[in-house]
Amino acid sequence: MENPVQFVQWLRSVAPYIHAFRGKTFVVAFPGELVMAGALPVLAQDLSLLHALGIKIVIVHGSRPQVAEQLALRNVEGRFHNGIRITDTAALECSKEAAGELRLDIEAAFSQGLPNTPMAHSAIRIISGNFVTAKPIGIVNGIDFGLTGTARKVAYDTIDRILEAGNLVLLGPLGFSPTGEAFNLTMEDVAVSTATALRADKLIFITETPMMADQDGDEIRELSFMQAEQELNASYLPPDSAFYLEHAIKASRGGVGRIHIVPYKMDGSALLELFTHDGVGTMVTSENLESLREATIEDVGGIIKLIEPLEADGTLVKRGRELIEREINYFSVIEHDGVIFGCAALYPFPFDKMAEMACLTVNPDVQSQGDGERILKHMEKRARRAGFHSLFVLTTRTEHWFLKRGFVKASVDDLPKDRQKMYNWQRKSLVLIKQL
Repeated sequence: MENPVQFVQWLRSVAPYIHAFRGKTFVVAFPGELVMAGALPVLAQDLSLLHALGIKIVIVHGSRPQVAEQLALRNVEGRFHNGIRITDTAALECSKEAAGELRLDIEAAFSQGLPNTPMAHSAIRIISGNFVTAKPIGIVNGIDFGLTGTARKVAYDTIDRILEAGNLVLLGPLGFSPTGEAFNLTMEDVAVSTATALRADKLIFITETPMMADQDGDEIRELSFMQAEQELNASYLPPDSAFYLEHAIKASRGGVGRIHIVPYKMDGSALLELFTHDGVGTMVTSENLESLREATIEDVGGIIKLIEPLEADGTLVKRGRELIEREINYFSVIEHDGVIFGCAALYPFPFDKMAEMACLTVNPDVQSQGDGERILKHMEKRARRAGFHSLFVLTTRTEHWFLKRGFVKASVDDLPKDRQKMYNWQRKSLVLIKQL
């Protein structure tokens, strides 16, 4: 070791990432071009290292060049529309053969275990199966896509149990219908559907495309999903980069917190992206930092419009405009183009080092996009900054949502004394508490 001090400093610098990533779920997707380029053994070593650090890994592979090879051997010309293969019977057979070969190659790569290699003493098991239910794309704008399909459902509960058992999951670009048909899917579609279904913490595309650059030629390192939409709509990106960015936006809207688009031509690009501050690729974040913020008096009207339907059906306790105006400093909101579509309030109980989160509300039109969870995380950070040790909620209808996110059942006696005095025994709200 030529520079032990530098090594120690580096190891200490990555420790926070190791702590943050342990137990998290990453979906890692790569195209068939990566295998053709001979980069699979190194990627397997890097993913094995992530697995050893306690990260749960789902691998999704593509097979476009391998399918093209199989078609060429049969003297069949491949057909595409808008970057998606039109799959006839011959192309589907080629897709099956290519997927089978790639599966064996990937399993072999993760079976490495020679001494003096990164995978020495590793014993990784990869599980694959019919985890993706698919449906045909059908005829779009007069184009019949044949046996090309899209992911309809992912068996996330089965995959999650496999991950919890310490195994890796491998998914290919094929899906199956309830009637037993097989469909050819895009790797990107499978990856996004899987990451969304699993509520993955990260989706990582390890791609054949170089680092994205804007219209001025400057590297694009980080984008909110709304900024990503603006860049995509500007129509200057190369087709392959635009295709990945389109799916990154879709994953972000589906609730995936971070999506990374990383070039595979750089050795160890996945590790550099994850364990260095600036990374080596483009990251799309689901949380628009400019739109998730603490509320101001100008937001009162938007908050009232948002919560009125829930007050009417009894989900929320009624609050008048004057009360919200007085308590506006307790609120945080999510805003998009001047419209408030999510909010929550944080009421402090300093003596007990506790805070109550109330009025957590998301517009029903966007409730499947992960905004509720983003608001919760924002309020948790806000509570921590204020020095509180725990967060509690009172709820009558959303118990399971909070339990899935780390809250535990408690009793009225566990509330701060001042809050116990204000407890409404007629509503009989459940008490849930989360340690911060």
